[in-house]
Amino acid sequence: MTQNENSAAEDQALWAPVDPVRAGIAGRCPRCGEGKLFSGFLAVGKECTNCGLDYSYADAGDGPAVFVILIIGFVVLGLALWMEVNYGPAFWVHLVLWIPLALILSLGSLRVIKGILLTLQYRNKASQGRLDNGE
Repeated sequence: MTQNENSAAEDQALWAPVDPVRAGIAGRCPRCGEGKLFSGFLAVGKECTNCGLDYSYADAGDGPAVFVILIIGFVVLGLALWMEVNYGPAFWVHLVLWIPLALILSLGSLRVIKGILLTLQYRNKASQGRLDNGE
């Protein structure tokens, strides 16, 4: 049995399974579901304050930003086009409505999506190949 398999078996023996989506939304540790995942707004902590899980595996890359751009862009653009076709407001109305809405929705969802991606990365052991190769 490799070290990673021993670690996974030990995790299952000590910690009850945690729903990765709930833990990600709440910004909690993917192993115990109690400790904080983030040390700042988007900065991932060094380790869990409850179970001691090392967060050095956590690397979401540009994934959260891509999801935010695609999801929030679709929503805001769809609403802006609907408003333009149905009401035809002045250009300044679009600026006042859609820029703040896009910023608020983007900042609000970026942390949530990053948390979900990091907890799913832990749950699916997505970083083990990188760790096994010595990188």
